[in-house]
Amino acid sequence: MSANASTDSSSRDSVYLITGFPGDLAKRAIAKVAARGARGFVLASAAVSKDAQRSIARAKTQLEVLSGQVEDMHLGLSGPEYERVCDRITDIFHLVAPSYLTTSRRAQDDGTRNILELAKECVQLQRFNYLSSCFVSGDRVGVIAEDELDRRQGFRNSIEEAAFASEQQVDRASAALPISIYRPSSLVGDSKTGEIDRFEGPYYLALQWVSSPIMLALPLPGDGTAPLNVVPVDFVAEAIWALSTDPRALGRTFHLVDPNPMSTRRICELMAEKANRRIPGFSLSAKAAEVVLRLPILEKLARPERTALNYLNHLAFYNSRNTLELLEGTGVRCPPLTTYLDILASYYQLRQEREGVVEPIEDALEPEYERKV
Repeated sequence: MSANASTDSSSRDSVYLITGFPGDLAKRAIAKVAARGARGFVLASAAVSKDAQRSIARAKTQLEVLSGQVEDMHLGLSGPEYERVCDRITDIFHLVAPSYLTTSRRAQDDGTRNILELAKECVQLQRFNYLSSCFVSGDRVGVIAEDELDRRQGFRNSIEEAAFASEQQVDRASAALPISIYRPSSLVGDSKTGEIDRFEGPYYLALQWVSSPIMLALPLPGDGTAPLNVVPVDFVAEAIWALSTDPRALGRTFHLVDPNPMSTRRICELMAEKANRRIPGFSLSAKAAEVVLRLPILEKLARPERTALNYLNHLAFYNSRNTLELLEGTGVRCPPLTTYLDILASYYQLRQEREGVVEPIEDALEPEYERKV
C-alpha cells in the first residue's frame, strides 16, 4: 500500500472534533475532513449552528453539528452528547483564535480548560491540535524560539495575556496528552483569492494607513524598520493539517510565520506604489499616531483598532525551525508577501466597497485633524 493510501485510510478511520466555527481555519478544517471522507463533530454556538449545517452540507461531509460553546461546562453539551464525543474522538482541532476585535478572557481561559478536560476523557485520542499565537511572546524583542513560552515577558494588551495564559494550560497538559501547538503570526487573506472572514490586525491597519485620503498625508507610526510578520490563512490551514498527521509533531510547538518578513515601511511603500501614492519619508511617534486614531473622523477608518499600532514597530523575530523542518518535502510553505500583496489589497478594497465602509472624506476636515495632532 502506498503512503498516501495509508494516510487516506487512517483519515477515514479518524473521528474529528473541530472548534472555532465560523472562523476561516475551522471552515478549512471542515473541508479537509470532507476531502478524506472522515467523520466527526463541529462545535458551534446556537447563533451560528445553521451556518455550520450549511457549510457541512456544501462540503458533503459526515460531520455532525453540536450546539454548544467552549466556555460552558462540558462545552454546553448534554450528558449523552458529551459521552458520545469522548468515546469516539481521535483528533481535536481547537481553532478558537485570539482576536483583536472580540477579546473574551473567559472564552480563552475557560474554553481552553474545558476542551482540555474533554481531551482527557477521550479514550481514543491521538492528537490534540491547539491554535495559539506567536504574540504569546508579549513585549519580548529579538529572536524568539518555538520552545520558549514563559520568559517573564510583559503584555501590551489583554489579547496577548489571555493567549499566554491559555497556552500555559496546554503546555502543562502536554505531559499527559498528545498535543501539538501552533502559533501563527498575524493572519491575512488567502494568498490566491484574498478571502478572509474578518479584517483585523497590524497589516490591515497599515493598509488603511496608506489607502485613506486623510491618513495618507501622515507619516508612518515609528521608523518602519521592524518586521511586519503576516501569514496567509491558506498557508496556516495547510500547515496545521500537515503537521497534525506527522508523528514527529507530537509535543512540539510551531511558529507559523513568514521566515523572511519585510519591514513595515517596505510593505507600506509597496501598497502605496500600487495605489499611485507616496508615503512621507519621515516618521510619526507612536504616541502621536495613537492620538490621530482617536479622532472621531478616523475611528471608522481604523477599525482594526489601535492595539495593532504596537505591532508596526516591534523588533521581534520568530524563529520557525520546527515548522521548516517538518514541512520540508510536503509542498507546504509560506509564500513571500510580494507574490500575493495585490490580491490582498484588491479583495480588501472590494469588501470595503460592498460593505459601504469606504466613504469620501472632505478636505475641510483636514485643518481640525492637523490641529489635534
